[in-house]
Amino acid sequence: MARKSKAEVNRQLFKKANNYYRKKWFSDSQKSMDFYLNDQLSAEEKEDLREGGMPDFIINRITPAIDIMKFFITANNPRWQAVGVEGSDADIAHIHSMVADYCWHLSSGKSLFSQVIQDSLVKGLGFFKIEIDADADKGMGEVVYKSIDPYDVYVDPMSRDFLFRDANYIIVQKNIPKTSLIQMFPDMKRKIVRASGSTESKQYSRRDIHESDSIQPGDLEQEAFNLEGEQDDILDFYEVYTKEKIPFVNAWIKQPLSEQEVKNIQRTTFESIEEYKKEMMLKIKETELSLQSDVEQGKILEDRMVLELEKMYKEMQSQIAEQEALLEAQLVQAQTKTKQVVMEKDQFDNLMKDGEFRKSVVENVPFFKTQIKVCASAGDMYLYETILPIEDYPIVPIPYQHTNTPYAVSAVLPMIGKQREINKSHQIMLHNANLASNLRWLYTEGSIDEEEWEKYSSSPGAMLKYRQGFQPPNAIQPLPINNAFYTTTQQGKQDIEYISGISSSMQGIGRPSSETYRGLLAMDEYGTRRIRQFVNNVVEPSLEQLGKVFMEFAKFTYTSQKVFRIVQAEEGQTEGEAQEISINIPIYNDFGQVVKRYNDYASAKFDVRIIAGSTQPLNRWALLEEYFKWYQAGLIDDVAMLEQTDIRNKKQILQRKSVYAQMKGQIESLQEAMKNQAGTIETLERQLVQSNIRDKSNTASNQIDKELNKNIASQRLIRSEMENQKNQQENVDNEKNVQ
Repeated sequence: MARKSKAEVNRQLFKKANNYYRKKWFSDSQKSMDFYLNDQLSAEEKEDLREGGMPDFIINRITPAIDIMKFFITANNPRWQAVGVEGSDADIAHIHSMVADYCWHLSSGKSLFSQVIQDSLVKGLGFFKIEIDADADKGMGEVVYKSIDPYDVYVDPMSRDFLFRDANYIIVQKNIPKTSLIQMFPDMKRKIVRASGSTESKQYSRRDIHESDSIQPGDLEQEAFNLEGEQDDILDFYEVYTKEKIPFVNAWIKQPLSEQEVKNIQRTTFESIEEYKKEMMLKIKETELSLQSDVEQGKILEDRMVLELEKMYKEMQSQIAEQEALLEAQLVQAQTKTKQVVMEKDQFDNLMKDGEFRKSVVENVPFFKTQIKVCASAGDMYLYETILPIEDYPIVPIPYQHTNTPYAVSAVLPMIGKQREINKSHQIMLHNANLASNLRWLYTEGSIDEEEWEKYSSSPGAMLKYRQGFQPPNAIQPLPINNAFYTTTQQGKQDIEYISGISSSMQGIGRPSSETYRGLLAMDEYGTRRIRQFVNNVVEPSLEQLGKVFMEFAKFTYTSQKVFRIVQAEEGQTEGEAQEISINIPIYNDFGQVVKRYNDYASAKFDVRIIAGSTQPLNRWALLEEYFKWYQAGLIDDVAMLEQTDIRNKKQILQRKSVYAQMKGQIESLQEAMKNQAGTIETLERQLVQSNIRDKSNTASNQIDKELNKNIASQRLIRSEMENQKNQQENVDNEKNVQ
């Protein structure tokens, strides 16, 4: 198939995906986005309100509710946990968890996560994407997380899985200027320059970019300019992702040894056999001497000695033969060592053409492996085709409300009707207030000076004239506003809170002053149940799928020796200290050959899971209360309690407590030593009195006094140092508090 025809296939497949239902979803999603961005009135609605003399302002109740939902979902970074399949994989699995965290921070994952969740809540769908930045780390490559605008993603309409794992294809379509495409693919400049083709519009009829209050990316895709300020062509760029069954072969291949390696093994084998022979001969000689002694003493007959020695010689020869056979078998095994290799069938077939390779193949098992294929085109020009080293799509969705179709419903869409109701009620009430403040008048034509009445009729204390012979003008009093409008406004607010699951108390307003602390905690817990359900059933499964895709990319990318500098977040909210981890560290033999790798990342086998609840906020005060109870119960010490607090200079306080504990231990040891020395003094004195050697007693006593004084001085010095450190720290703390 010609390249341009492949580009046409991409375009036709896109048109199939951009069907009526996808366009309807886009229209509903765009409407939700408009309402979130405060663009809630169309140009016609604004004109109708102005013609009727009514205000066109709105009271946006949707955006605060969505922002609070987003906060509860993205309060913390997601945390992935890798579990090794075998015991030997446990260490590398732990390293993978830290590598995932490293790449997340490298990609500004916190901001990406917030954007994806916002897209999910507002547009109905949010998308993560994982790819390899081949130019990063000086060409070594890095795995990076990205987000995709849901309006750029087109999914197989027959997909029913909420993560689109069953989709036959996923298309990413963008309208990109030629200059930008050349920067993205500099090696394909000639193709891009020759490409042509119309762009696909993503606007719908209700939206008017000249009258709209918000500006969105689709509004800016109408024209582009190059770096010289000249008009630049915009091309429709397609990336079509499909799942391909690719034939592979699982082969076991003999690993031939070098001549030197064979010689070394043979030498080691010979030396082992000779050493075994020497050991056996020594045992026979020792036995012979023992038996001769028994013969001389008449304990055994000489014939018995000869018989026992013959048995030992035969046993020795048999054991030597067994040892030689064992060592030779080990030699053969070492020379016929096999290695398991997985490769594409085409590559395997080409290698099998070589006779030497064919002889080295012990066994091979063909199988099919699912991998992701990417076909990219720009306009009418086919750009490239590649196979990704992954089994699942690198595009991972987070749908808000899955409909068993690729067209999820947003959290905003059910609120739009109530938001319109609130806006209308406020507009009517304000319009009525304006009428009450600026009365309308009925008058006979020619009875008044219209300019004067128009200028001063609303001025307090104004004296207005009407012409003699005419009836005075009559003010038209507006009808009192119906209380139903006030009720409708309040009820609309409550309905939006009910639909979203975000109450006023969760937004920090309207909390009853009489409510107890535990009651407020319970309200927050119950209020977030709907959000937690969304997180548990949708967000976390999506993040787990994201973690699996990342693992596949990471094991393919990080195959060389690499050092990661990781700022590892701890279990709670705080950041841990930076640490460095190394992977794929080569281990060499005596001949400078790599025999294996320490922390072999690519070969390790492990499963990846999302840590449940890792993204959701923790109630710090509730947690501290629990820790304080455990401290009072004696389950934890004061150090563990202090680590969970937000006290200033917490680290310095913990260090000072550690120093105090060490000094206290030293003092107690010195005091115990002094007690022991005091007992020694009493014992020595009794001995000296009994032996009548007073001169020696005095000498010993003086020596003991010196040691005692020395210990007392050491104790005083330690106490002085403790006091100095305490005073210095208190001065530092006081200075910080003053500042």
